[in-house]
Amino acid sequence: MYFCAPKFKDMIITKNDIDSLNAEIKISVSPVDYETKVNEGIKKAQKQANMPGFRPGKVPAGLIKKQYGTQILVDEINKLLNDSIYKYIEENKIEILGNPLPKDQTSVDFAHQKDFEFVYQLGLAPHFDVTLDNNNVFTYKMVKVDDELIEKYLKDIRRNYGTPVNPEISGEKDVVFVDINELDESGNIAAGGVFKSTSVSYERVKNESAKSKLVGLKKDDKVVIKINELYDTPIDISVSLGVEKEKAETISCNLQLTVKNISRMEEAELNQELFDKIYGPGTVDGETAFREKIRSELGLMFNADAEKFLKTEVEKKLIEKVNLQLPDSFLKRWLAVANEKPVSAEEIEKDYPNYAKAMQWRLIENKLIKDNNLKVSEEEAKEEAKNFIKGEYARYGQAPAEEDLEKISKDLLSKEKEAQRIFENLYSKKVLDLIKEKCTLQTTEVSYDDFFKN
Repeated sequence: MYFCAPKFKDMIITKNDIDSLNAEIKISVSPVDYETKVNEGIKKAQKQANMPGFRPGKVPAGLIKKQYGTQILVDEINKLLNDSIYKYIEENKIEILGNPLPKDQTSVDFAHQKDFEFVYQLGLAPHFDVTLDNNNVFTYKMVKVDDELIEKYLKDIRRNYGTPVNPEISGEKDVVFVDINELDESGNIAAGGVFKSTSVSYERVKNESAKSKLVGLKKDDKVVIKINELYDTPIDISVSLGVEKEKAETISCNLQLTVKNISRMEEAELNQELFDKIYGPGTVDGETAFREKIRSELGLMFNADAEKFLKTEVEKKLIEKVNLQLPDSFLKRWLAVANEKPVSAEEIEKDYPNYAKAMQWRLIENKLIKDNNLKVSEEEAKEEAKNFIKGEYARYGQAPAEEDLEKISKDLLSKEKEAQRIFENLYSKKVLDLIKEKCTLQTTEVSYDDFFKN
């Protein structure tokens, strides 16, 4: 055990190491530590007091002390304890996890005691090293941007920029607008049964028998389809037909669909008009250049996904390799206290493994930042804020003016939580860049489907 007992005025603070991850701090408090503040608190309460029989601010100090003295004492000692313990932790460079937790104080009698002892429990950060070298091997998985993927992307573009038409006869991939009636066992419209005017998309129907019946229909045609063939789950039935959940789980009947209209999205032609519409006049000249532009954009887009995959793999492998031990019992108690809403012991036990992994990675990341002297400048943070804002505008097909970008980025960085998020993102990027520089990356290209399979 290790004891440290410096003085803060006449107050004695003692640290007792329970083990490498847990410690206790004992604070001894005497009247000389709190009397001045308590007297100041009584004078302040005296000025503000308004009691029957006394003019405002003229209530005798003895009466104030009798009525409010204990509460003032408790408040002032709590302030003293809070300031002292964090000052002690900072000055002694004690790395803690969570916050100090007071031990059971039920035996303290503030009304009669003069001298007090308070004990706080600490969860200590583990001491460890992280070595980054070529022996650390990580998979850098990338999406292969091949012709097949470009064709899929082109198809989506052509549909998104297509023209809606109303063909006379329905085909595959059309949307059919219908009136739906529930039929009884005799094949007649059921009195008081389900009725809904809605749309049915060929592509969303999974049952092949039902899909085949949606092709070749004309306006006013009627077709009968079993409800469980048209809709895959009770939830689909409930949402699509407005049926109560309980009924949707048991209903089994035929539905009559009466065609009211047919809608089809006619794909846009691959021509200069489309290229100019997407990228602006003259930016892309011809179909070959258009495809190469898409290839480049997909590459950039999937690079971001590759970075996320790498970060996930790095976190998992380094957490396993370093194998940090945490003060688990302490952290579980702290989580119960720190949670804004009441949380049960069962909930904490269930969520703790994920919390512990996040804590372990945060410690590893901070260690790499400190050991490698990684820094994020104000200018870098400003540029990151601008990129974030540009991305938000781009989601709506817009771009901010330069003067607006300056103002919004400045406002964003003035908000503590937003600024913290931006700095944390930049530090995470720098850590990942450091790992890519010092460790071995095994690059592999996989198909789009394989990349997002897991």
